Amino acid sequence: MSLTDADLVARVLLEDDHHAFAELVRRHQSAVRGLLRQLARSDLALADDLAQETFLRAYKNIGSFRGEAKFSTWLYRIAYNCFREDARRRKELVGIDETQLEAEQDPQTADPALRQDLMQALQLLPIHERAAVLLCCQSGLSHDEAARVLDIPLGTVKTNVLRGREKLKKTLAAWREK
Repeated sequence: MSLTDADLVARVLLEDDHHAFAELVRRHQSAVRGLLRQLARSDLALADDLAQETFLRAYKNIGSFRGEAKFSTWLYRIAYNCFREDARRRKELVGIDETQLEAEQDPQTADPALRQDLMQALQLLPIHERAAVLLCCQSGLSHDEAARVLDIPLGTVKTNVLRGREKLKKTLAAWREK
C-alpha cells in the first residue's frame, strides 16, 4: 500500500521519520527542480541550489503545513519564495544559457526544435506571467493553487496565464514565419 503525502507528512511530524521525508523529496524533487530551472532561465546550478534550499526549508517548517492545499502546492510556494529572494539578493535575473537550454529535455514536447522555441519564448515573458504559465500549464496546478503559490489574487493568476499564453502564441507564430 502506497502512503499519501499527508501520511508521510504525519510520520515526519509525529515520529520525526527521516525516511518519510526522503520519500516526499523523491516524489517532488523533479517537479520542484523543473519549475526552478524554468524560473531561473535554465541556470541549472542556481535551480539545484534553490531546490536544495526549498527542501531544507520544507523540512524545518513542515509543522506549518496545514493540509489546506496539496503538499506539492505548499512546496511550490516555498520554491517560488526561494527564487524571489535569490533574485532580489542578486538584483538581476540570470540570462539564457543556450548550451544548457539545448541539453534540457521536456518530455511533453516531442519535437526538439519546438521544445527549444517554447523554452526560449518562455524566457521572454515577464516573471509574473512566466511563473503563472509554468505553474498552471506545465505543473498542472489549478488557478486557485497557483494563486496560493504566488500569493496573488485568483483573478491576477488568470490574467497572467491568459496574457502569457497569448504572448507565447504570438512569439512562436512570428518565429515560424521567419
